[in-house]
Amino acid sequence: MLLEPTEQELVNGCLKGEVAYQRILYKRYAGKMLMVCLRYAKSREEAEDVLQEGFITVFEKLGQFKMQGSFEGWIRRIMVNKSIENYRKVARLFPLTNVDEMENAFVGTNDVAGSVDTKDLLNMIHSLPPKYKMVFNLYVFEGMSHQEIAETLNIAIGTSKSNLSDARTILKKKLNENMITENKIIYHDRNA
Repeated sequence: MLLEPTEQELVNGCLKGEVAYQRILYKRYAGKMLMVCLRYAKSREEAEDVLQEGFITVFEKLGQFKMQGSFEGWIRRIMVNKSIENYRKVARLFPLTNVDEMENAFVGTNDVAGSVDTKDLLNMIHSLPPKYKMVFNLYVFEGMSHQEIAETLNIAIGTSKSNLSDARTILKKKLNENMITENKIIYHDRNA
């Protein structure tokens, strides 16, 4: 066995049931896939549960991977599907809320995303209500269309669109609040 097996060697070793290759596969992809699961989960514990279920499916369905396309992408798709299954299992999909109320809460129109570090932005996304977070992640990170999201989550296309709109509105508000807070800190530091 090589220290760093190729994808094909890794898949073949796992298909033969060789535990060493299974460990390598898990170690190679678990960190990245945990980040995928965290985007959809309400907590780290939930994300870790989904990750474990996802890897069980990876090992069960490994024979279906045809060594065409990205192996990491294939694993990622399994993790996203497990996240969606988990989301459905706990019945967190809700219909449209009043978008007008959300838009009235919007603070401003400046594009402030550039002034927020990635960790803060991911925390803001993670804090979205579950129904918005799911649609936002599928649309933005997975590149799914509203049609695909609607079919995947068994919701109306309009619900997908409104949930994405609501998520964006909430994120804009949080970004603006963050900018206001940051400006107050900077102003306070300059005048201290």
